[in-house]
Amino acid sequence: MQMTIGTVALDRTAALAPMAGVADRAFRELCRSFGAAYTVGEMVSAKGLRQGSKKSAQLLEIGPGERPCGVQLFGNVPGDLAAAAELALDAHPDILDLNMGCPAPKIASGGGGAALMRHPDTARAIIQAVKAVSPVPVTVKFRKGWDEEHLNYLDFARMAQEAGADAVTLHGRTRAQMYAPAADWDSIRRVKEILDIPVIGNGDVTTPEEAKALYEQTGCDLIMVGRGALGRPWLFAQIRDFLTTGAYAPDPPLEERMEIMRRQVELAMAYKGADAALREARKHCAWYMTGLRGAARLRRDAGTISSLEDVDRLAQLAIQLDRE
Repeated sequence: MQMTIGTVALDRTAALAPMAGVADRAFRELCRSFGAAYTVGEMVSAKGLRQGSKKSAQLLEIGPGERPCGVQLFGNVPGDLAAAAELALDAHPDILDLNMGCPAPKIASGGGGAALMRHPDTARAIIQAVKAVSPVPVTVKFRKGWDEEHLNYLDFARMAQEAGADAVTLHGRTRAQMYAPAADWDSIRRVKEILDIPVIGNGDVTTPEEAKALYEQTGCDLIMVGRGALGRPWLFAQIRDFLTTGAYAPDPPLEERMEIMRRQVELAMAYKGADAALREARKHCAWYMTGLRGAARLRRDAGTISSLEDVDRLAQLAIQLDRE
């Protein structure tokens, strides 16, 4: 079963959410290989891109093995976002996503991310400016509001549609809540009821059963998975299979999981160089250790990774501890 965002046809399974420091090209490719409907890269600063930041430009890189793929931009100046969108289009993204929901203080304090929910007129101008220059669909990701006293997600959703957004993604929490308590899926249902464009639901999907429940409880057109896929890119295959057949395979055997972990590090090294890839491998490999016997020790060892050989030693130790 499929749905469309603008002209982009997508399997109605689960997409990978844009996560800073996580959703790099290596991880996106892995998730696509396991059946993610599409992926969205790490958020890119519109101002940085416009000013020629090399780091921002590198975040735009999209490989042939990860399409369809979206690029996410953040900022709070309509002109910056429009100019950045034109630059981002050189990477040939399938979708341009606008970040209006990031709760991180560094982003919100600068007027970007979730701070835009306090300034819907600026948000409207940004969407209109990007739509004016983009030949690909434009989507908007946002939250319920700034805090419980300012829940404006329904008005914000209407505004996004009126401004020309091709789809919206709602994370069912406020900015103040960050990532706890549980996401409010009912807010996603309410947005779906009032919009004509596709609505993507996001928040607290960590199992195939939760994926199905989010679809059933909200009627959303697609779901987006973020933290639930950390160290578990095969979750997308499990969700796909459960939604289509009602059954899914258990997590891969530990040896296979360790091979997937190594593959992710190898891809990252190829795409961004050994130094950066191995630094980031410390957190990624730690996520792969979640739930294993001796997990605390394994996570500590993951935090010292400085070579591919260290990754291999970590994998061997995980397998050894599992057999004891």
